[in-house]
Amino acid sequence: MPEAKVIVAKEADVEPRINEWKRFCRVFLARKIIWLALFVIALLLFTAVFGPWLAPYKPNEQNLADSMAPPSRKHLLGTDRLGIDTFSRLIYGARTALIVGVATSFTSAIVGTLLGMVAGFMGGVVNTVIMRFMDALMGFPMIVLALLLAGVLGSGMLNIIIALTVANVPGYTRLMCGMTLSVKENDYIMAQRSIGSSSFRILAKHIFPNTLQPMVVMLTTSLGGIILAEASLSFLGIGIVPPDVAWGSMVADGYKYLQTNPILSFAPGICIMLVVFSFNIIGDGLRDALDPRLRGTL
Repeated sequence: MPEAKVIVAKEADVEPRINEWKRFCRVFLARKIIWLALFVIALLLFTAVFGPWLAPYKPNEQNLADSMAPPSRKHLLGTDRLGIDTFSRLIYGARTALIVGVATSFTSAIVGTLLGMVAGFMGGVVNTVIMRFMDALMGFPMIVLALLLAGVLGSGMLNIIIALTVANVPGYTRLMCGMTLSVKENDYIMAQRSIGSSSFRILAKHIFPNTLQPMVVMLTTSLGGIILAEASLSFLGIGIVPPDVAWGSMVADGYKYLQTNPILSFAPGICIMLVVFSFNIIGDGLRDALDPRLRGTL
């Protein structure tokens, strides 16, 4: 009999989770545009991972005999003034965009989450010092702060990741601080304190899981903004530098040939637009699917 009760209890616990997962999928996949966004991101991931095998040429392989060649079977999207294959550079640019976007987003989320949870949980002077510093950073628009930091640190992939991370941390810190302040007043947190649970245990086991959903939504949405910011810095010449390939620098290189060979700028520009748009759509979909106020609406 006790074993039967345990089995029934486990089944009763699993069923709500299955129903919750079904509801999440139903809400998240309800809009057809989500499928397009998922396809674009899946294509980006596939291209970034298998780029060296997909690209017909090396990203910096020059052939002056084919300079400014139009699209053809030999060069699907033509070549630039140095005879470098545009299609190959697009593929390698996808890898750069994904590396910068993912590295910056996850680093910003980790640092911002730690700072925000500590500030919200500790309160007092700790909260004041951390949040006033974040307010000072948020006084600058994200792209302006990244531009200033990139100017100080210099160009290159690592420096751009650092600059964009510093520019994105304040948003995560403010979000997680607010969520922590809200959650820590709940009765179960008070109960954990009364039985002598350590601050680390309370933060890790009880507060962090209850602040995870908005952080995931912000992380997904910020990916698009980070890729756009990296492209902007590369366009201005202080972002990714050769031999690495970036879509932003491709737009800048092709800008002078808009009238004679517009595909040099249009191709990477369209890639940036589609990727940023897709991450924003997925972020909106996650927000709707994780919003408890929408339960039962779809």
